[in-house]
Amino acid sequence: MATRTRRPERREEPLSRQRIVEAAIGLLDTAGEGALTFRALAERLATGPGAIYWHVTGKDELLNAATDAVIATTMTADTTSTADATPQEAIRTLALGVFDAIDAHPWIGTQLSRAPSQSPILRVFEHLGRHVQTLGVPHPAQFTAASTLLNYILGVGGRNAANARVHQPHTSRTEFINATATAWAGLDPDEYPFTRNVADQLRDHDDRTEFLAGLDLILTGITTHQNPTDPTSP
Repeated sequence: MATRTRRPERREEPLSRQRIVEAAIGLLDTAGEGALTFRALAERLATGPGAIYWHVTGKDELLNAATDAVIATTMTADTTSTADATPQEAIRTLALGVFDAIDAHPWIGTQLSRAPSQSPILRVFEHLGRHVQTLGVPHPAQFTAASTLLNYILGVGGRNAANARVHQPHTSRTEFINATATAWAGLDPDEYPFTRNVADQLRDHDDRTEFLAGLDLILTGITTHQNPTDPTSP
């Protein structure tokens, strides 16, 4: 009688908070916040919901941890890539990193705006504040400068992500923008003269380029405000 060779047991990777957070990010990216349930997460991890509760207490904590994981990566990149950069360059790099993170993970924009006192948004605010200080902004104006930059980044980044979600199935961004530009061009010329006039600019614009252009306007305002031109100087 032939002997059966016993297959070695497959050693599963132990369940950890990091694995849970990574799985949650994957679920959020593919299906959105509404699909993030402990049941769905347990199926993805091949475990029971009770095992997940051992590491996180609920959905709010999990969403915060997932957001923090993505933002922490962005902040790490900011620290390593801006060591020798000017303050303006550092702010541009940081802002674009957060913009791209929101674009890749659209649910992050909502989470950052929803929890202003928690660590993900504080990471961004802290890094912006340090760059604002390096820029030489006087202390009384530092909060306003950092807050204005933060609000711009979250506002434009979140709107860009929201626009991406309103595309109809099988409709590309280019098709969506072209359709919107065509609609603008057909507006009443007396009621919407400006909007009609920039319809072609909407059609041809690049989101990241426009984002950086707006950021530069804010940075110019900050630096001009702290170093106003003396009207009495020659």
